[in-house]
Amino acid sequence: MTDRPTHVPAQQQQWPGTDADLQPPADHGASSWTGRGRLTGKRAVVTGGDSGIGRAVAVTFAKEGADVLIAHLPEEADDARATADLVREAGRTAVLHAADLRTVEAVRALAEEAVQALGGVDVLVCNAAFQMTHDELAEFPPEQLERTFATNVLGPFWLVQALAPELADGGSVIVTTSIQAYSPSDHLLDYAATKAALNNLVVNLAQELGPKGTRVNAVAPGPIWTPLIPATMAPDKVEGFGGDTPLGRPGQPVEVAAAFVFLASDEASYVSGTVLGVTGGKPVF
Repeated sequence: MTDRPTHVPAQQQQWPGTDADLQPPADHGASSWTGRGRLTGKRAVVTGGDSGIGRAVAVTFAKEGADVLIAHLPEEADDARATADLVREAGRTAVLHAADLRTVEAVRALAEEAVQALGGVDVLVCNAAFQMTHDELAEFPPEQLERTFATNVLGPFWLVQALAPELADGGSVIVTTSIQAYSPSDHLLDYAATKAALNNLVVNLAQELGPKGTRVNAVAPGPIWTPLIPATMAPDKVEGFGGDTPLGRPGQPVEVAAAFVFLASDEASYVSGTVLGVTGGKPVF
């Protein structure tokens, strides 16, 4: 993995963005990941599974032997179908579920579909997120704050709540947080706050669900090359994205997915209540 692209050129996409238009292309593990059977027989739900980190998690989970339900926004159907194709190419079941997970009703419908379609749930990955950048505090509109907190915090809370009985006795919850929880950018005020809230939620859920046999952890990515970047940031901020890390480059989605595979596997059987940073050298503490 020493030949990763080191420079991202200026570019922009319409929200929510698509993997197909990323330059350079992102690596989701379709050809670079070698499965070792670490998730054989497991049934996983991945929200925000259409592109970026979510796609890489779905692909690597499938290559490790898991069946996957991919939850996505209706606007992201094309990318979601492409992700499902990659899961099926790995020989596993892929289920698509289009929904905006900002209401408890939508979240409960997803939970019901997952149990019915997969026959149960062993791993829950709460990865769906919303962000939009602004340069000044006064520019953040109320509706954006409501959307960011509903998508990033309320949705995961309700989904864990709905699936907790399924995840008892050996299940795993993994939440995508962010380096922004530790080193927030002023143009991501609301997004950074939600990721800090998720870190706290993960620690509390680990205490709550541990006695029931469920592990709860988080992965905190640094600058990872996904459609969310050109779809929510100005072109001048996209250019050189990730170059300020000690490793000098942005991370690829598959590099983050490796942490999810570990936390979902039996190798992490005594790991709970922790946040695993995948940040290219930026501190997570």
